[in-house]
Formats: sequence, C-alpha cells, structure tokens
Amino acid sequence: MKSIFLFAMSASLIACNVTDKKQNTAVGTTAGTSADNKMTEDSASFTTLQWLDSVQQNLGSINKGAVVEISWKFKNTGDKPLIIQDVRPGCGCTVAEKPTEPIAPGAEGVIRAKYDSENGSGTIHKEMTVLANNKNRNNGFDNKLSFSADVKE
Repeated sequence: MKSIFLFAMSASLIACNVTDKKQNTAVGTTAGTSADNKMTEDSASFTTLQWLDSVQQNLGSINKGAVVEISWKFKNTGDKPLIIQDVRPGCGCTVAEKPTEPIAPGAEGVIRAKYDSENGSGTIHKEMTVLANNKNRNNGFDNKLSFSADVKE
C-alpha cells in the first residue's frame, strides 16, 4: 500500500513539473513564447541594437527607502524586428519592465527599472542583463545595463 501511495505522489509531482511554465520574476509574466525564444537564438532573425542612453547610469545621492525609477532608451538599427525576450536584474531590489511587443526596424523603445533602496546603504552598483535577438552583443557586454547611487541614511 505504501509503495502505491509513493508511486502516485511521485507521478503527480512529475506531472506538475512538466506542465509548469517558467515565470519571469522581473515582470511577472511567462518567459516569452516559443516564437520569441526562436528569434533570439536564430541568427537569421538577428538585428542590431543601439543604446540611446548610457548603459551605465549614476543616480547620484538618494535617501534610504526611496524607490527610484531608471530608464534606458534604445533603437533597433537593424532590418529585422527586435525582440526583448527578458530583462534580468541582478537582485530582488530591482524590478525591470521590458517592451512586450517587437520593436520594428528604425523604431525606438525603453527598458525601465525600479530600484528600492530600503536595504541599501553607501555606494551601490546594480546590473541587469538584457536578452534580445541582437547580433551586436559582444559576449553580453552590450546587453548589460547598470546603475549606481550613493544611498544616504
């Protein structure tokens, strides 16, 4: 009887894991469609991305507990639609918001983030990684966004 119970529990746990969708904790939605995943991996659908704002921003001095909004503007400089599949903050104190629709060639878009300084103090430096179908990734360096601030008590 115990073995039947253990078998049934194991089967149900396996079934749950197979049907679960990966969640994007940065924006609270599913982590893109299979079409988005294919476009960011298929070199035939790669495009180029130009950051219009500096990828490294200094927010200056902020008060502890403040929630600060940061944005980075970009342009699709290629000839294919630009798909921002995901934006992954380096920690839980930062929440990212990405465009939900593809960015047409020549069009511009914005990635936004909110930083909660409640648990920060002193000089902080935070990074986010952008997953997109751009061919000018330079081993991920061009798809790293960062900001720094001096959090005052």
